[in-house]
Amino acid sequence: MSTDFDMMSTVEYGGCSAKLPAEELEKLLAGLPILDDERLLVGSDTHDDAMVWKINDETALISTTDFFPPMCSDAYEFGQIAASNALSDIYAMGGIALSALNLVMFPNERIPMDVLREMLRGGADKCVEAGAVLGGGHTIDDYPPKYGLAVTGTVHPERIITNSAAKPGDVLILTKALGTGVLAAGKRIGEAREEDFRAAIESMKQLNKAAAEIMQKYGVRCATDVTGFSLLGHGLKLAKESNVRLEIDSSSIPQLPGVYELLDYGCIPGAAFRNLSYVEAGVKFAAGLDYNLKMLAADAQTSGGILMCAAEDAADEILKKLKLTYKYTAVIGRVNAQETADAVISIT
Repeated sequence: MSTDFDMMSTVEYGGCSAKLPAEELEKLLAGLPILDDERLLVGSDTHDDAMVWKINDETALISTTDFFPPMCSDAYEFGQIAASNALSDIYAMGGIALSALNLVMFPNERIPMDVLREMLRGGADKCVEAGAVLGGGHTIDDYPPKYGLAVTGTVHPERIITNSAAKPGDVLILTKALGTGVLAAGKRIGEAREEDFRAAIESMKQLNKAAAEIMQKYGVRCATDVTGFSLLGHGLKLAKESNVRLEIDSSSIPQLPGVYELLDYGCIPGAAFRNLSYVEAGVKFAAGLDYNLKMLAADAQTSGGILMCAAEDAADEILKKLKLTYKYTAVIGRVNAQETADAVISIT
């Protein structure tokens, strides 16, 4: 079943571009109490992708949630993308998704209810693909519509992948191309080519499940998914929590078709500037760095890829395996020791 209702007509910006600024969130979270319990293996203090709670010596639970307003026109695809994005936090931690609950904000008198059915169908189909049981959820009447999931997964307590375990000498691998925020903005103003925006849709719908399985197979212990705070924002958190320095080659960063042309045209979403403001004190930009590539690295991604830190002797094999599923996978830099108190990311 399909509907003719355009989900993008309800918002000025959607997907992970709708996140609150990272700077403001960090200030707010700093004052909240944190439970001191040895069973809490990963909490909010490291700003990681999800919470991890130890059940026993063999099992830890991963808990996460994510939701946002539409970033595409089709309700079914919006549901798929929102579900893929929520599931991604489980995969970034190296986990297996077990169950999910719908989070639905929808105006029952302003949009046909068939649209909601399509949203939910998209989310349900993606959960089936992930092997997770979708067991209900919660709805409220709200406009514009928003959708996502609360997800629970599992991981072995000694095989958790975090954003705080990068080591000097690791190779930086990114599994998906950047540019979903730029292409969504380009679509909204009628400048993005349809085939280019379709490439962004397909990328956002793709699960990071295979990446999680490959990371576990090859012993990767540090990763994060790249979403609303951009490659630079999520990379900054990883570098700070790991006490390392990331060296990123901007020319190696994979980008979706048509993105560079849109950036060159001046199609730069507001979220990219907010991300740039957040990271600029911790990032050293090379003199003469291509401005378009700088803004690409700050572009807010929706259901983006995994940024992983792979041991150098395993990187080639990991890259080969990833490319079987993620065609844009690329090595984008290295991890070095942090020897000074200045920037924790260098981008050339």
